Amino acid sequence: MGDIRPGIVLWSYLGLLLGTGACYYVYKRLSRKTKCKKAGFVEIPSDGSDNLEPHHIQKLIKLLENTKYCSVREQVLITLANSAAFSENQDLIRELNGITVIGQTLSDTSEEVKVKALNALNNLSMNTKNQEHIQVYIPGICSEVALSQLNSDLQLAGLRLLTNMSFVNDYHHTIAPIIPSLLYMLCTGNKKTQIQVLKVLVNLSANPSMTRDLLGVQVPSSLTSLFDSCMNVDVLLRALTFVANLNDSLKSQACLANIDLYSAESLFFLFFGDPEFSQRLATLMHHPDVEVKGQVARIMMCKDEAVRRRACSKGDQWVAPV
Repeated sequence: MGDIRPGIVLWSYLGLLLGTGACYYVYKRLSRKTKCKKAGFVEIPSDGSDNLEPHHIQKLIKLLENTKYCSVREQVLITLANSAAFSENQDLIRELNGITVIGQTLSDTSEEVKVKALNALNNLSMNTKNQEHIQVYIPGICSEVALSQLNSDLQLAGLRLLTNMSFVNDYHHTIAPIIPSLLYMLCTGNKKTQIQVLKVLVNLSANPSMTRDLLGVQVPSSLTSLFDSCMNVDVLLRALTFVANLNDSLKSQACLANIDLYSAESLFFLFFGDPEFSQRLATLMHHPDVEVKGQVARIMMCKDEAVRRRACSKGDQWVAPV
């Protein structure tokens, strides 16, 4: 509360800078948030009727860059995030240097401001040209995700942005250092966190050049507990897709199946050398969900061939995927 002047002073300042149109928009957002907090509701995004004019967006970016008020930064970021839902505004915000200004708020001392900044960048990242500007923030976002409180809004906002940024392969190796933390979150997080982590991991696993990075990571054996018929279907299906993608990459890159490349605590050994995991897959063939059974079949269809091909040679032993 210490950074908010009496309302009449603050809104007079906004009115002078933005004009009544944009000022009223931010006021509506702040009023709505206050009402939602009092009623215990989750804040509802505004609809298309609230789309701003280009000059409003330009003034909001300028305000975000210069204001010292945390509450104003938060509401401006919400406004820009909603504006970025419109494709034409995604280009406009970039051209007005908005991505850089928003990116600067990722170092804000307020966690709420950082969450809103990540949400705005998430919407902007739907534009491939914007991704070229956002990618410079990936290392910092990865650190924020890894170090923030488990299941927090900040962690989830960062994971959502990493999901969008990992749809294409261009930035996968920038995300790679966070893989051990992602797998830890997958084992310990709640359902929301697990689903968001798996979205990132599935995107990474679809890139053959990431196979070695993923399979070499040390993981707790508790990871196999995800592959259970009682597991939430959304989590289970994505976890199976993750394994199936890695399985496909190993089939196409036999050199990566060299057992000497991995430690006994690696993801490779857990997925492709653990009899318990193979048994869990066999049990899931009886799962009532058709998509789950389809992914299990995708993983297991080469099992017989793998057993026949498993071989040892001098100085080189490799194990084909299950």
